[in-house]
Amino acid sequence: MNRRNFIQQIGLITGSAFIALNSEAFDLVAATVKGRVTDGKKGIKDVVMSDGYTVVLTDTDGNYEITPHPKAKCIFMSTPAGYVFKTDYNVAKQYQKLDDKHFDFKLEPLKQDDTNHHFIIWADPQVKNQKDVKQMMDTSVPDTIATIKALGKDALVHGICVGDLVWDNHDLFPVYNDAIAKIGIPFFQVLGNHDMDYRMGGDDTSDVTFKQFYGPTYYSFNRGKAHYVVLDDVRYLGTEREYDGYITEDQLAWLKKDLQHVQKDQLLIINLHIPVYNHVKNNTDFYAVLNGFTNVHIMSGHTHFHANNITNGVFEHNHGTVCGAWWTGPICVDGTPRGYGVYEVKGAELKWYYKSTGLPAENQISVYVEKLTDQMRLLANVWNYDPEWKVEYFLDDKPMGQLQQQTGFDPLSVSLYKGEDMPTGRHFVEPNETDHLFMAHFNPAVKKVRVVATDRFGNKYSTELDAK
Repeated sequence: MNRRNFIQQIGLITGSAFIALNSEAFDLVAATVKGRVTDGKKGIKDVVMSDGYTVVLTDTDGNYEITPHPKAKCIFMSTPAGYVFKTDYNVAKQYQKLDDKHFDFKLEPLKQDDTNHHFIIWADPQVKNQKDVKQMMDTSVPDTIATIKALGKDALVHGICVGDLVWDNHDLFPVYNDAIAKIGIPFFQVLGNHDMDYRMGGDDTSDVTFKQFYGPTYYSFNRGKAHYVVLDDVRYLGTEREYDGYITEDQLAWLKKDLQHVQKDQLLIINLHIPVYNHVKNNTDFYAVLNGFTNVHIMSGHTHFHANNITNGVFEHNHGTVCGAWWTGPICVDGTPRGYGVYEVKGAELKWYYKSTGLPAENQISVYVEKLTDQMRLLANVWNYDPEWKVEYFLDDKPMGQLQQQTGFDPLSVSLYKGEDMPTGRHFVEPNETDHLFMAHFNPAVKKVRVVATDRFGNKYSTELDAK
């Protein structure tokens, strides 16, 4: 049996690796379930266990008890730091379905300290057909593999896909799993609006297929001194494809309990699909749960453009997408190249950059020179910009200071996506305004322009163009 067939079978035929949401076994679960977390020999103390409603810790022998909530579907473990992530073909699996009375978890200790590690953020691979799949397999997958390899042979790396694994075509979940298997690192999945089941009821039943493949839609895990949380912030409204950004009260209650076991100054990385700062209706309630935490980063996708935002001291990274503008061109709708985020954790410190698919890591800005009536215009798109960046320019090697930030359209996105008949095959794609553009005007006599962007970590990225 080949690997793809195996993945398809374990995805569609419920076995020990996946949750059977419609199983009658849930009605037969005892009032209290018991389990043990061990390293194969001895129990592991203070591991956080949950059914999505109650949160408990294992005792000194690794034992725990939970009385499942009536709506609970599984028991999951917040994998502690220092242990290997449990996976099936690199798809994360740290849960057990509720069809028994005993729920044991066996963990394997890491062979190295995980205080320093990396993670990859994929947003919206969103494949709809085999043509999209081929692009993903031919470009995004090998590029990600090369990036991981460049981090070093002993680097600890995991991945998180922040939603829209597929584009309403759930038959392609096994193909997405193939991509993750090839990448070769543990990958955690977030539910996106295109990963949901429509016309099957309301929000509570919109994640049936996703859960068959990937388990609970909200949970947590740990690596080093970082605490990771996955949330579902897509609320299906029960009519066709209608949804909104909303984090349910059940999730907020669970999150509050989960965070009781996290220090306030610990690095907290929250992963979800729809951006919180401007698209989640109850974001005020969400931020209230995070009150007092001083080192919070949110990873989101959904928009098909790249943006960084800081609200209430929370840094949100809204990522450009793996598929760019739905696999129609090399860039997202704001001019950001299609790609993914690369993050480095050192203790409680986080560093990052955006990796453009098929281009070197140093590719961080796009620069355009345009001729106007009596002058020239310089435009730089610095897609990973945040207020700590500095964007300077030089005319014929003479320093001219900082470029002026403005909101507008990336010229390449306009040429590729603007118009009723563009792009080919997916005419709904349109360029999107962005505020990470920087502009200056200069005399037509200038022969050479150079833009130097310095990120918040002191890294400099330079692009030079002939102005003629």
